[in-house]
Amino acid sequence: MKKTKFTWQRKDLLGIQELSADEIFHILDTAAAFKQVGERNIKKVPSLRGKTLINLFIEPSTRTRTSFELAATRLSADVVNITANASSLVKGETLKDTALNLQALHADIIVIRHGAAGAPHFLSKIVKASIINAGDGAHEHPTQALLDAFTIREKKGKIAGLNVTILGDILYSRVARSNIWLLTKLGAKVTLAGPSTLVPHVFEQLGCRVTHDMEEAIRDADVINLLRIQHERQRKTMFPSIGEYTAMFGLNKERFARTKPDAMIMHPGPINRGVEIDSDVADCSRSVILEQVTNGLAVRMAVLYLCSGGQPA
Repeated sequence: MKKTKFTWQRKDLLGIQELSADEIFHILDTAAAFKQVGERNIKKVPSLRGKTLINLFIEPSTRTRTSFELAATRLSADVVNITANASSLVKGETLKDTALNLQALHADIIVIRHGAAGAPHFLSKIVKASIINAGDGAHEHPTQALLDAFTIREKKGKIAGLNVTILGDILYSRVARSNIWLLTKLGAKVTLAGPSTLVPHVFEQLGCRVTHDMEEAIRDADVINLLRIQHERQRKTMFPSIGEYTAMFGLNKERFARTKPDAMIMHPGPINRGVEIDSDVADCSRSVILEQVTNGLAVRMAVLYLCSGGQPA
């Protein structure tokens, strides 16, 4: 595996698009060291002792928010969680004023999930705290792409040269965009598949192959990453019915049987069982969905550590 030898220079993690391949490998290598911490009897290290992290989640989250909270706790940071309905944003306070108030309370790291694309970039320009993007609209979800890459590399031993199919709602998915940028930078061959309304050919400009043929998409895939339908971001119905979507693009047992014998199944969650993936496939031995959750903890520990000024020994 590639090892990096440079010094991390960023105080923020805003997206995958602006990262170099070496920076991505640097995060993955640091995460590998932190994963070993999670396998000890005592799972805490003092790396961020005295630091304060604020989880500012304006959109709902289970896995990402909990993962960042646990990652910060294992690094010995103090953690405060703020949700939209428990903040002054519901009283009309601007995001800028909220962030400046958090800075006045000496927050060192702000992890933000927001429905507006670019919100983390905006905050990074006005506060001194490190800003970590935990999902901004349909734009990016960088730590999800990093944990996906970590899982692929851990299982397959490499990323370059692999055939990775991302199947589902590409148009409205921040996970898809971050994965596309990361995987293509690291040399994977990326295929996007789903209904034409959700997988337009414009994505080919990002260096991907686009197909609307499910069988073609999964036939030679080394990795199949399933995405749910992003109903909350769609302003109109993008396909006739859930039943039709499942019939044409759901990964069921019959289709799964026609994949390569070592094809790996991934999903960022939450899973809509019986829609984009059948339970038999989601829970099979080739599914790494729960391992993605475990690896997300190590990746987020690495990101918090590096953006706070830490460097691997």
